[in-house]
Amino acid sequence: MLHTRTTPAERRRALRERLATGRLLPMPGALNPLSARLIQDTGFEAAYLSGAVLAADLGLPDIGLTTSTEIAARAQQTTRVTDLPILIDADTGFGEPMNAARTVQLMEDAGLAGLHLEDQVNPKRCGHLDGKTVTSREEMVRRIKGAVDARRDPDFLLMARTDARAVEGLDAAVDRAKAYVDAGADAIFPEALAGAAEFEAFRKAVDVPLLANLTEFGKTPLLDTRTLENLGYNIALYPVTLLRLAMGAVEDGLRTLAAEGTQEPLLPRMQTRSRLYELLGYEDYAAFDSAVHDFTLPPGI
Repeated sequence: MLHTRTTPAERRRALRERLATGRLLPMPGALNPLSARLIQDTGFEAAYLSGAVLAADLGLPDIGLTTSTEIAARAQQTTRVTDLPILIDADTGFGEPMNAARTVQLMEDAGLAGLHLEDQVNPKRCGHLDGKTVTSREEMVRRIKGAVDARRDPDFLLMARTDARAVEGLDAAVDRAKAYVDAGADAIFPEALAGAAEFEAFRKAVDVPLLANLTEFGKTPLLDTRTLENLGYNIALYPVTLLRLAMGAVEDGLRTLAAEGTQEPLLPRMQTRSRLYELLGYEDYAAFDSAVHDFTLPPGI
């Protein structure tokens, strides 16, 4: 009721322990706090907050326009309602290495289990678009070291993302990943790998947890979980899947409403009122105060 039953420290340890098993961890991206509750209710063990999704939610493109405090505020709203550990996209750290350091503490305070920082320069762009520019390896190392120095909870996961594959090639991306691990990164996010062979090469070269980004309509094939587990990956990320599903359904619904003049044809595709109330936990609130749950739902809604 009202909030999660676990502490941020417990959720951070849970993520660390889950990664240590060596089993693949599927991680859907939440599009809002309620969807994070649904991710938990469906049986997933972790969730993600995508910078692209958070920007799109504000009607903005994913080019670094959001701020660290905006992202932290949205994160806190989400961590409040789920017991799942949540990993967040912290872009480039929102500025210089000192900004990255501050970002780590903001995200710790927001109750997150970890974040990833990337080696793009500002203005950044989606990792699956052409025309990206990466910062120097030395600058990214400074970014990571600043984050490590600022971290107060050693269980808070610091992941480094490299976008160098599309800019400098696979070998350079691997070399950068090794340097980032040496600088203190706990895990690596190799962005926009082109196929299973490249995933395999990264796994052979880097001995820390690895994340596979399975965003739709991008440069990376949508490998299934069995393939990724056989390749030795630790996280299968689905960052924008729920947003795309939801926005597709909203767009179709609006067209139907405009054409038909009624939402009646859409009812079979809607989440029912009773399911929404179940997800919101009305009964838990009733146990606290019966006055908030003194109604009955008609059948079938």
